Amino acid sequence: MVTANERAVLRELAAEVARIAADPIMGERRTLWKQKNQLMFGRPALFVSAEGAWRELLPESTLQCKGQWARRAEWHLRSRIYMWEHFDDDRVIEPVWVVPKRITISSWGLEPKFRPSTAEGAWGYDPVIHAVDDLEQLTLPVVSHDAEGSLRDYELASDVFDGLLDVQLLGVHNVEFHLMNQLCKLRGLEQIMLDMYDQPQLVHRGMERLTQGYLGILEQYRQLRLFDETLDDLHHLGGDVGFSCTGVTYRDDTLHPEDPECLQIWAAAEAQEMTHVSPAMVREFVLPYERKLLAPFGFVGYGCCEDLSKKLGDVLQIPNLRRVSVSPWADVETCAAQIGQSVVLAWKPHPGTVAGDFDPNYVREYLAGAMGRAMQYGCITEVVLKDTHTCCREPERFDIWTKIAKEIALQYA
Repeated sequence: MVTANERAVLRELAAEVARIAADPIMGERRTLWKQKNQLMFGRPALFVSAEGAWRELLPESTLQCKGQWARRAEWHLRSRIYMWEHFDDDRVIEPVWVVPKRITISSWGLEPKFRPSTAEGAWGYDPVIHAVDDLEQLTLPVVSHDAEGSLRDYELASDVFDGLLDVQLLGVHNVEFHLMNQLCKLRGLEQIMLDMYDQPQLVHRGMERLTQGYLGILEQYRQLRLFDETLDDLHHLGGDVGFSCTGVTYRDDTLHPEDPECLQIWAAAEAQEMTHVSPAMVREFVLPYERKLLAPFGFVGYGCCEDLSKKLGDVLQIPNLRRVSVSPWADVETCAAQIGQSVVLAWKPHPGTVAGDFDPNYVREYLAGAMGRAMQYGCITEVVLKDTHTCCREPERFDIWTKIAKEIALQYA
């Protein structure tokens, strides 16, 4: 239930979002992202995601609405307005309100256990898999869709935003796979490191069980007709959903693979836990399973915070690969030399550059150096600031950082 006062607040904010979305610059930004996905060389595209720092930029105490749905809607609308007013990046503000279908996935039969820590601190794994036979407890998850609930959500949003925003009911339009992350949660990170030497059959069996489970989930999505093949204004792992984000990925029909069986949506995978594992071990224990899951998709992104500098030779062989993450801990030049113009290079600057002792001069030198190295090799470059968990309660740092980054990017226009 949305009260009359909440409705008035939301409609006023929605009207402002619609006004911003109508600015001609949004068309220019859409074109920029489409050109990236066409692998057209041009100036770096810039995308800023405040993530954990949002609690300092737009705290809950600033919201006016009281109801749960209305407060969530208010926050999302205000965040779009805030980004328009403060982040001089290439984010496109769309006159759209997306209502996700009510899709649920049942348990795998085994649930991770953790050793607790502070709310924002580190934590450890408490393994639930102790032997190969324990993997038999993993069961195929069941997908269900509450169609009536989805319709109610759609009707509520349509009523509140009528005449202001285009309300869209969307199902599965972006898929991510975190196989090694899931296995490490069940077995323990340190133990997996040992298992690759001492019990390789356990790692292979675990990865295969998870792979078959996810293939089953994808098939259920198909049977329930839950896939929505849209590439407009979405975010994905290779580069804000889940672990990370490269930015907007606008549709361009000239890019669609010729295989009619390919799903025309983005999929992505990563193996951050394997950062310090050799390329040979990633080749043996990770990539074969990820490739099986990524195969049905026409658009693929790979990587998150792991350093792929020494693993790109294998990663770049993934079919339909379109975007690769170059993390803050990767050597940009080493990656750029291997990537060239084969896929989009999505560079993630270190989020610490907006935290700690903020130094605009260092930010300028750091960004200019990395962008320069990527552009030197003709890379299709994106700059994605994310994993920003604090700005030390100085929101203006994002404004300054983004302004600097944009100035540098425009030097290549």
